Amino acid sequence: MTAETIPAIDAALARRLIDTQFPRWAGLPLLRHAPAGSDHVIYRLGGELSVRLPRHAGAIKQARKEAEWLPRLAPHLPLAVPVPVEVGEPDFGYPWPWAVTRWLDGEVATADALSGSPETAVVLAEFLTALHRFDAAKTDDLVGPPLATRDAATRAAITKVDDAFDAGAMGELWTAALAAPEWDRPPVWFHGDFHTGNLLMTGGRLSAVIDFGELGMGDPACDLMIAFTLMSAETRATFRTALDVDDATWVRGRGWALATGLNAYVTYAAVNPRVAAQTTRQITQALLG
Repeated sequence: MTAETIPAIDAALARRLIDTQFPRWAGLPLLRHAPAGSDHVIYRLGGELSVRLPRHAGAIKQARKEAEWLPRLAPHLPLAVPVPVEVGEPDFGYPWPWAVTRWLDGEVATADALSGSPETAVVLAEFLTALHRFDAAKTDDLVGPPLATRDAATRAAITKVDDAFDAGAMGELWTAALAAPEWDRPPVWFHGDFHTGNLLMTGGRLSAVIDFGELGMGDPACDLMIAFTLMSAETRATFRTALDVDDATWVRGRGWALATGLNAYVTYAAVNPRVAAQTTRQITQALLG
């Protein structure tokens, strides 16, 4: 299905989907939530629920993935995660599964609020340690791609932004990340999109991790991007010690931070000042190490 044939994802469509498939919520107010991510349109449904409708085909597996795995993961994790309630079906021309989850209160975490907090660094290390220790049989359809799959796009992005960042330093880091020894231990669970936009805080402290659309198994280095999107050099050192990260994994983690930061910068920075600032910080911090 092409983008041209997908109906506009607006309140009228969301209301029809909810009222038809889950009529017990037909009387609840529906309010579009902003800012939303690049993958979903999000509505708040009443005071306790949220509705997430994928914007594109790359996000269509998330609803069922979260419904299957988050209830199993949640009891083992030290921060709150989304609680799936229902998975909706395609209807009214809308082609993909969609999700209803419990609403999680909190503000999106920011580097301004938390970058200097050793407590935050330790809590994030504890979260990842718990996630990595979750024991489940290997699931082939959740095995994550290696860093090398981003090579062509990352090198192209380095060329595109060489007027904004040090191209030589980026190329050197990228080459080192690809050359680092690969993860040679059993695959572990990773969040896969572990950056500030997917962390919530309440009262100035971390409270929840959201958006598990990239949840998978394999090399945990991808989750180290949080050290470069959120932390300072000092709290990054605290985080690395608490998580006990070896040199090779750390370098691959810097590579993931560089690659994802460049991808977002090239795609969104020109039209979104908030993304421009966040990804500039991510790329700069990845280069610093």
